[in-house]
Amino acid sequence: MIHDARDEGAVREKGARDVVVGDLTDPTIVAAALRGVGRVFYIAPVTLPDEATVGKAFVAAAISAGVRRFVFSSVIHPVLSGLPNHALKAPVEDAVLNSDLEYTFLHPTVLFQNFAGAWDGIVKSGVVAEPWSNDTRFSRVDYRDVAEAAAIALTEDRLLYGTFELCAEGWLNRHDVAALIAEVLGRKITPQRLDPDALPKDAQMMRPMFDYYDRIGLRGSALTLAAILGREPRTLRAYFEELAAATSSGDAR
Repeated sequence: MIHDARDEGAVREKGARDVVVGDLTDPTIVAAALRGVGRVFYIAPVTLPDEATVGKAFVAAAISAGVRRFVFSSVIHPVLSGLPNHALKAPVEDAVLNSDLEYTFLHPTVLFQNFAGAWDGIVKSGVVAEPWSNDTRFSRVDYRDVAEAAAIALTEDRLLYGTFELCAEGWLNRHDVAALIAEVLGRKITPQRLDPDALPKDAQMMRPMFDYYDRIGLRGSALTLAAILGREPRTLRAYFEELAAATSSGDAR
């Protein structure tokens, strides 16, 4: 299911055989997307309005369509009531738990891929900057590892009825991240805290998250993901090496 018809070719190239175009808030479109589907992977778009309401409606639609298995890409620590992008996942989990669906809840942490959009700027400026403290420590994860866990949850039974925190190894702050990038690029990279008040208006809706990260960060354990994959998760250094190689070859991602 995609929101923009212009993406149809891309998802078909990735292997999709049937594609439905439309909005998650449209019951008719959702019903069409779920028709004949036995197993669902549900992931809400970032900053989806009325995320909890839309998610619960999707769960109800899945049940009505006869879906048997529901794999939900939630978020690490959905019990954080002060962070809407976390807390709005909890009612969706609750709706699944109050059903007879087979389920798996995936709780990925901050993604390596968040650096991709900023990579060219980091390379040009020699600065890695985010709107919270340089000293804040995070767990991070490569979304390809999350995708592999989702595929296992959809196609095998060993993750059924489980909730799984998905993190790579390490709790790095921005000083550590800058040092990794410097090693990969072979030159100095400076960590910097952006002033949240100077960000564009559309970023201000994320201010509770920035404030929380400024004080506490976001940490989890890598043990679960390693057990699911049967190998160590991808590392942030390896991801930076991929970005650097893509940049040098002109294939920036």
